[in-house]
Amino acid sequence: MSKGVSRLSLGALPRAESVKLTITVSGELKAQLEAYAEVYSRLHGPVDAVALAPHMLAAFIARDRGFKALSRSSETRHRVSRERQLPPTEAEAT
Repeated sequence: MSKGVSRLSLGALPRAESVKLTITVSGELKAQLEAYAEVYSRLHGPVDAVALAPHMLAAFIARDRGFKALSRSSETRHRVSRERQLPPTEAEAT
């Protein structure tokens, strides 16, 4: 490990409810995930790449500014669309 680098982007793993998802990755990515898991294990305790992958994906999505911006604009469009489809309330009708 080089000087000044003492932590990874991914912190300690939280406990969470899970759903099984099966993916296929390249041999190169598998090797990189295993190398990451090895370094992570030295800092936080034993863990394998399979246990890290969901947390890595969640961290990636949480930091993706483009995804956040597009999600917000999409949510706004859906909310406005739903509001237009709702019948007027009794107070609005009078």
